[in-house]
Amino acid sequence: MKLLSLFCCILASGLSVHAAEPGAQRTTLDCEKAEMWSIGAETRGICTGSVTLVGTDLKILCDRLEFTAVGVGDKTATLPALDKFKYMLATGHVVIIQGDREVTCGRAEVLPREDKVVLTENPVLIDHGTDWTTKGDKMIMLRGERRVIVENSRVTGPALRDLGYKAGEEPVKPAPGK
Repeated sequence: MKLLSLFCCILASGLSVHAAEPGAQRTTLDCEKAEMWSIGAETRGICTGSVTLVGTDLKILCDRLEFTAVGVGDKTATLPALDKFKYMLATGHVVIIQGDREVTCGRAEVLPREDKVVLTENPVLIDHGTDWTTKGDKMIMLRGERRVIVENSRVTGPALRDLGYKAGEEPVKPAPGK
């Protein structure tokens, strides 16, 4: 595998990556150490130490972030401008905040082209808008659907409304044949 360029440094103020969509928020990636290299039209990188990635309606905090992004512009430049993230793997004390949802876990695999995030290693999802918390062994979050698929799910939330049953009273039995 031929490395066209290699960039390794201690980042004090962060690395800025251009957002591709009009009106989108500028993307910033801050960390203690970053190593990046370009192969053809792709740029790959590993960021470690207090990693913070902020983009349009998204914030990811973690100990380590590996990514692959598609380059635009001059493909022979030392570090081409990045268009879009193709893949991200966040590990170690992962926190993802998007809108009114917050996730914590040990490992998050972000697959932007599939519009999904796969969470493992004790994932917990808090929906601040509804006050519901979901825990499980594995979660798959689907972008734009507010849909979560959870393995071995445990959901907690606000108290349910009283449905009329009173402790100590005999429940009303339905009439025969009903």
